[in-house]
Amino acid sequence: MTIKESDFRKIDLNLLIAFAVLFREQSVSLAADKLHLGQPAVSGSLARLREMFDDPLFIRSGHRMQPTARATELHGELMPLLEQLQSALFQQAEFNPANAKATVTIGMTDWVEMWLMPRLVPALREHAPGVRLNVVASDPFTDAQRLEGGDLDMAISVANQSARWMERELLTSMEFVTLWHPVQLQLDAPLSADIYAAQQHVLVSYREAASSQIDTLLAKQGLKREISYTTPHFSALPGLLSNMPTLATVPQGLCENWQQIWGLRSSPVPLGIAPFEVALLWHQRHNSDAALMWVRGFIKRLVGERG
Repeated sequence: MTIKESDFRKIDLNLLIAFAVLFREQSVSLAADKLHLGQPAVSGSLARLREMFDDPLFIRSGHRMQPTARATELHGELMPLLEQLQSALFQQAEFNPANAKATVTIGMTDWVEMWLMPRLVPALREHAPGVRLNVVASDPFTDAQRLEGGDLDMAISVANQSARWMERELLTSMEFVTLWHPVQLQLDAPLSADIYAAQQHVLVSYREAASSQIDTLLAKQGLKREISYTTPHFSALPGLLSNMPTLATVPQGLCENWQQIWGLRSSPVPLGIAPFEVALLWHQRHNSDAALMWVRGFIKRLVGERG
């Protein structure tokens, strides 16, 4: 049904509210008291209602205002609409995770997916089996653009850029860790800066860069490393380390699992490199999305429980 704007030119929502209260109270003075208005104002509203509907609507009978047949008909049709409008305008949507149906699209890098999803997906299935996560590959350089454009509902990102529309909630701070396979490299932890720089390295880069912050820190100590392989995928690293005498510096969140599965050894990065932040990002337009805000809180609690 298409709304005809011209049909509503004479309509004032306050008049309809006044009509509903008059119908209930059947008294101008009582209606005025409920509406917190003076009696002249309510009498004026009744006069406008009579003109609008071309009907007396209420007829005085003793101390009461009896509704006409037209008023009774209008009341039966209008009250469900006014209750629905009140609910739409003033009652915040409730979210029951146990029976909700929703799909949330989240952007993240492959290392975030490997770190978080094996815990998040089973926990989410237990608490909200009808909520499906749609993970989309993204990177810190494009997260803001894709959130603003609507490609993503949310991102889990190391991006630190800000915009007036962007909401950001810190999930955790994380160190970098250096990994190698003991069959390929017989090194003792912790590594010194000299030993670290003397090895070959594999580098993860989302923009095909040939160096990183690590190379800058090495240069300040008069050191330089050799990067023998560059990839945009953290998931490629365990296989490479198992077959090459090389080091990889990765987020700490990957360290424990990879050591257990691949038998890797680890060391702190010997360069005083600062921890980085992993945060949830989303657009302010989603602040009233009950499903998305519930998922946001669920992820925050899950990461917090892990510490």
